Amino acid sequence: MSTAAYLESRDTSPALPAARGPLSGAVLSALRNSRAPVVPPRAAAEADPYGGDLQLALYMLYELHYQGFADVGDDREWDPDLLRLRGALEARFLDALRADVPQEAGAHDALAGILVEPAADDGTGVSHYLASEGLLWQVREYAALRSLYHLKEADPHAWVIPRLHGRAKAAMVAVEFDEFGAGRAENIHARLFADLMDDLGLDHAYGRYLDAAPAQALCTVNVMSLFGLHRALRGALVGHFAAVEVTSSPGSRRLAKAMRRTGAGPAAERFYAEHVEADAVHEQVVRHEVIEPLLAAEPALDADVAFGIQATGLLEDALGALLLSAWRDARSALRVPLEPAVPRPAGP
Repeated sequence: MSTAAYLESRDTSPALPAARGPLSGAVLSALRNSRAPVVPPRAAAEADPYGGDLQLALYMLYELHYQGFADVGDDREWDPDLLRLRGALEARFLDALRADVPQEAGAHDALAGILVEPAADDGTGVSHYLASEGLLWQVREYAALRSLYHLKEADPHAWVIPRLHGRAKAAMVAVEFDEFGAGRAENIHARLFADLMDDLGLDHAYGRYLDAAPAQALCTVNVMSLFGLHRALRGALVGHFAAVEVTSSPGSRRLAKAMRRTGAGPAAERFYAEHVEADAVHEQVVRHEVIEPLLAAEPALDADVAFGIQATGLLEDALGALLLSAWRDARSALRVPLEPAVPRPAGP
């Protein structure tokens, strides 16, 4: 597709989503009307930390730091009442993650655990499933869910850059430079994912599929913002980034195969093909040039790096289990069914 014909996915801010309970409903009311009362932070203590209500409320509050929402003023990003509520929601989410993630592993052991590829027939891998037996409608669902992150790919991890120094900072910037297209707008990974969505007949508008995303998908996006917005969690964010980069190359190889096998289109295949080679390099850089010098300078962050790695795995496993359970029963994994594929835009 020519650059002139391309409609940037983030040209406009998305509409507010539908509420999923009292917490998200209160946030919606507050965003629509600055005079609307915000639920007291103590209400977060009773909510399911992984449930759709809390996760949507948290997602909306985090989104104020990214693209925002249509008809919501930019000044709401730092609204004290919203920030107090966000802090309570974050505490509930973070406490649950710390309770559910094993605490005995250090960064070295946590990395070793994800460097070993699971068996292709272990029944747990979404990329294995899509590569071997997934159908086009399942590929489309997967892309719609992943768009919540991939249309802002690498943005949450960029928040760690001012919190690093020396070799760790230089290496992190080098990896992010690749993620942001190495100086070429058409190669920004978020743009490549928008092209993938075009091939699949999906709407690549930023935030378009928020209402369709189950809570498990929101968790995988929110955890990046949680780690990224807090300097105290910089080690966890580096751990998250390492988990993404270490597991990306083999998973992307399988997903590129899935795109070919289902006839998704050349841009769909390209997105994952680009990640096979690039992320194999990024894995080495993150492990040896980001994590090693970071822990040499701040050894107290070892447990946080491990926590970031393991929390990522925990949430990705939960999402994978949901997707595979639905797809093996020939059911949609989305809260709202996808519309039929729209015609692909005509290329030059």
